[in-house]
Amino acid sequence: LSEVEMMKEKFAKLLLGEDMSGGAKGVCTALAISNAITNLAASVFGELWRLEPLSHERKTMWRREMEWLLSVSDYIVELVPSWQSFRDGSNLEVMVTRPRSDIHINLPALRKLDTMLLESLDSYKETDFWYVEQGIILSEKDDTNKNNNKQHSLQRQEEKWWLPTPRVPPNGLSDEARKSLQNQRDCTSQILKAAVAINGQVLSEMEVPDLFWESLPKNGKSCLGEVMYRGLTAEKFSPDALLQHLNLSTEHNALEAANRVEAAIHIWQRKIHQQKHQQIQQQQQHQQKDMIKQNAKSSWGKVKDFVAEIDRQTLVERAESLLLSFKQRFPGLPQSVLDVNKIQYNRDVGHSILESYSRVLESLAFNILARIDDVLFIDDAARQGRINSPAVTA
Repeated sequence: LSEVEMMKEKFAKLLLGEDMSGGAKGVCTALAISNAITNLAASVFGELWRLEPLSHERKTMWRREMEWLLSVSDYIVELVPSWQSFRDGSNLEVMVTRPRSDIHINLPALRKLDTMLLESLDSYKETDFWYVEQGIILSEKDDTNKNNNKQHSLQRQEEKWWLPTPRVPPNGLSDEARKSLQNQRDCTSQILKAAVAINGQVLSEMEVPDLFWESLPKNGKSCLGEVMYRGLTAEKFSPDALLQHLNLSTEHNALEAANRVEAAIHIWQRKIHQQKHQQIQQQQQHQQKDMIKQNAKSSWGKVKDFVAEIDRQTLVERAESLLLSFKQRFPGLPQSVLDVNKIQYNRDVGHSILESYSRVLESLAFNILARIDDVLFIDDAARQGRINSPAVTA
């Protein structure tokens, strides 16, 4: 198909909400675009098992179809006042359109991160390391190198048995090659941090769906459990010390604990907001009354509400620091229940584009970092073997 026909097919599916029958079972436009960007990234990048350049076909496909999907953002605008001058010298204030502020700021940054990641992959055309598929018998020419690297890659093969194994020369990578690889890792780490920051900002701006509120318990204590609640309310609070007392042996346990903490944060924040709203209403009511007793009683009520609000605010701050410790200790943790609900029930197309674009770039950067760490691990083991060899020791 020509590019025009492919573009027609792509946008037709978006308009139908991924329901090709034309019925009313399709998803909303925001979710359809989010799914389209996610599926495109999965088909182009996959799991990224090797450090190597993308093929020309995949790179062209990514840039072409992302340009189609991102073109929607050109029409997401906001109206702002502006002065228009006429030939007779008169001025008239009119409303003009401009790109929505969050898209105007974040989308160019994401495009730049996208370009940097693709350039990073292009830099691995000629490398001092290579890959060997699991189960392939090496030729006699590579037997010596196989014996040298077999012990080094044994631990990694047990942890990541499905991935091809990186191999380095018997004495490890050259100093120049290792320095270049380390620089690539530092650069990719900064890209990952930027993508995570943008994704977190966009998710925080999305509305919390009613379905999530309905699933929450009445108070934060029952949501957290006895151990985490005691740790948060302790006189001396330490996120790292509290994490040591939790059962975080598996990723599933860590994600479940993070979900409970995030739910408790929203319960307390909602109660704080409700208390502030009630205080405003009480103030408006008491201003209309002149009785001294009622004014005195309302003042005492305000003091009690203020104390409760401070306590909840302290709990929110401690819970947020604990949630941050979760994310730092488990950087590859899947999305929380709240994030999944926000993405699924979001109706803002601009938020959908920014969230999905930043999420797929975050995943790509994380996978590149993991592949670089695999090569550095093998190289460290090879260098360690070289240092401990009898020839070097003598």
